[in-house]
Amino acid sequence: MTATSTKPDAPEASAPTQLTMAGALNAALRDAMEADDRVVVYGEDVGPLGGVFRVTDGLQARFGEDRIWDAPLAESGIVGTAVGMAMYGMRPVVEMQFDAFSYPAFEQMVSHVAKMRNRTKGRMTLPMVVRIPCAGAIGGVEHHSDSSEAYWTSTPGLTVVMPSNPADAYSMLREAIESDDPVVFMEPKSRYWSKAEMSLPVRTAPMDRAVVVREGTDATLLAYGPTVRTALEAADAAAAEDLSIEVVDLRSLSPFDDETVGASVRKTSRAAVIHEAAQFGGYGAEVAARVTERNFHWLSAPVLRITGFDIPFPSPKLEEYHLPTPDRVLAALDSWEWDD
Repeated sequence: MTATSTKPDAPEASAPTQLTMAGALNAALRDAMEADDRVVVYGEDVGPLGGVFRVTDGLQARFGEDRIWDAPLAESGIVGTAVGMAMYGMRPVVEMQFDAFSYPAFEQMVSHVAKMRNRTKGRMTLPMVVRIPCAGAIGGVEHHSDSSEAYWTSTPGLTVVMPSNPADAYSMLREAIESDDPVVFMEPKSRYWSKAEMSLPVRTAPMDRAVVVREGTDATLLAYGPTVRTALEAADAAAAEDLSIEVVDLRSLSPFDDETVGASVRKTSRAAVIHEAAQFGGYGAEVAARVTERNFHWLSAPVLRITGFDIPFPSPKLEEYHLPTPDRVLAALDSWEWDD
């Protein structure tokens, strides 16, 4: 297929409609493919089935097998072929189906996807998106519930983002596909069925920016993906105890939005980060260190981490005890010494 770009006039916004996150991602892929015929989509079961979570439902019927197709069960090959396609001007969007399924492609991601621009002194870019359904709370087993963000964020050369709501899912995926650099697009599986009313096409904040989703004055909760809802529920519960909690949705895990996070932490003087992954060596460790280094003189207490436990992901019957909950967040905040 010839790699050519089409730039139609911007479509008029549709009437407001209720969309799930999965539906918003589907609409983003559809609109990106209609806007630019260099965009192709492939992965395991993304064709006639429409993906395990139906994110690609109906797209093959709309665009044909030349634009969206089922790949062999070989993640290294899926990402490796995307590298070649991106080098020759295509804009591939590949799906890893489940978080832990991406590990066979780790060498491709770290050695090639992340380094191509640097290796060629900027002469060659890789405009590709690797979609990774991630995290737990869906009753999945260990290979279907990983939170692998720390692997990707510790790899320079990769942009790593994770939306928490349908509007961001649409806007950030469109922006990721338009980017000339590779993007690891992590999709929290437990939020696929969350709903919001929106008019498409919608553009929210740039994908490299964090967003304050709840204003507060006493402490800042830093969350992303599935834990944004946890943070908001904890903030609601804290309000009953006369605590005013600010919630920041990080959205972009790498690069990190120091400006938005720093402004919130300096206002409240306290911070905690919430994620589903294990605590030791987890993404929250970097966030806590970064916040402390840049805002030390404004902090009234240590930066806390409320996370999953340092164990492999447990069985479905036990995952509710493993994942951060609003009660665990409130218990952690109680560990601070508060001035009367």
